[in-house]
Amino acid sequence: MALMISPQVRIKLANKQPPVSKDEILQCFANRTGKLLSDTRAEHLTNPITRWFIAETDFGRKLKVVFIPQSGDIIIKSAFDPNAEELRIYARFG
Repeated sequence: MALMISPQVRIKLANKQPPVSKDEILQCFANRTGKLLSDTRAEHLTNPITRWFIAETDFGRKLKVVFIPQSGDIIIKSAFDPNAEELRIYARFG
């Protein structure tokens, strides 16, 4: 299973404040304790369904990681610091 990040997504992650690295995303996958949630909103609908979770990096930074599982690989769509609403949703359902 490979973690795939397109050049466009790499640029988007690098421009976040603070930037998000591939290592931080890998740490979040390793440190995840909750469930994977599905994003079924019409404007974000993908096939297969987009999944997301919130987890901490090894240094305690919380990230929301958004990805698509496809053919045994993980395609990263985005990763960023979650807002209060996302934290609330994940605390309740994740």
